Amino acid sequence: MEGEGEEQTSIWNKETVPKVMKIVSTRLAQRDLISLLLLSPWIHRTLISYPSLWLSIDLREMNNAGGRLIAALSLPRYQHVKQISLEFAQDIDDDHLEVIKSKCLGSLQDLESLNLNGCQKISDKGIEAITSCCLKLKVFSIYWNVRATDEGVKHLVKNCKCIVDLNFSGCKHLSDKSLQLVADNYPELESLNLTRCVKMTDSGLQQVFVKCSFLQSLNLYALSSFTDEAYKKISVLSHLKFLDLCGAQNLSDDGLSCIAKCKKLVSLNLTCLFGIVGVTDKCLEALSKSCANTMTTLDVNGCIGIKRRSRDDLLKLFPYLRCFKVHS
Repeated sequence: MEGEGEEQTSIWNKETVPKVMKIVSTRLAQRDLISLLLLSPWIHRTLISYPSLWLSIDLREMNNAGGRLIAALSLPRYQHVKQISLEFAQDIDDDHLEVIKSKCLGSLQDLESLNLNGCQKISDKGIEAITSCCLKLKVFSIYWNVRATDEGVKHLVKNCKCIVDLNFSGCKHLSDKSLQLVADNYPELESLNLTRCVKMTDSGLQQVFVKCSFLQSLNLYALSSFTDEAYKKISVLSHLKFLDLCGAQNLSDDGLSCIAKCKKLVSLNLTCLFGIVGVTDKCLEALSKSCANTMTTLDVNGCIGIKRRSRDDLLKLFPYLRCFKVHS
């Protein structure tokens, strides 16, 4: 009976465990998968045999993230990683990224997405090091990085030629030089977040409009410095679907009439806590003429020149509207 029991256990480990793991592993978060590796040699071998499980490294909000990242990239299973998230990870700095450049270069050849949101110890030096390893990078996010400057963006555009999604939100030291670099190097850019990039001006934004004509999503949240002048050339963005102008206090009907020429707009946010006095009902008419068949979300809360309307009246202007906010 003892021999029979050992045989059944062996069959379980060799046949049943791999089948179960194949089903279960696709439904688990990466951190849970890593925990499973420790349960038994059979589970370890089974999970390692599926390369598709090891295409991402998730170190969000974790301590000793720099050391953990170096250790992970040294493992064979992460040799083809495509996504790395270090969002608000602790203890990662330029030195860690320099080590990765010197010791783990080969592991990042297929990387497509890098999230460095909230990694405040990373500067231009670190950006240069990590981007030099990721030539196939498509998505780059450095939200709330107060050390990054135009020099960091210069390294990015030099090293990474395939970027389609950029998040510079909260990078308060970036200026029009960064916008010029983006415009000159990323003509196929699809998504750009410039939230609270307070050094940027109308002329810099116009360069993006003229040269990045494939933009689909543009976030200009909390940028009251931009005026109607910035939007004179926005109509070339024929693919633009999402536009966030929350806090655009200097926007008026003239600027919005230019924005209305973006005929594929689906979502437009004009919310302003202190009121956008230059935007009136005239803008809704302009938007309706161009975007009636695409607009599903329109937020004009704070635009005190726009009057209240009934649901039926709104649907006459925008028949596909699902979300509309005015004067909360």
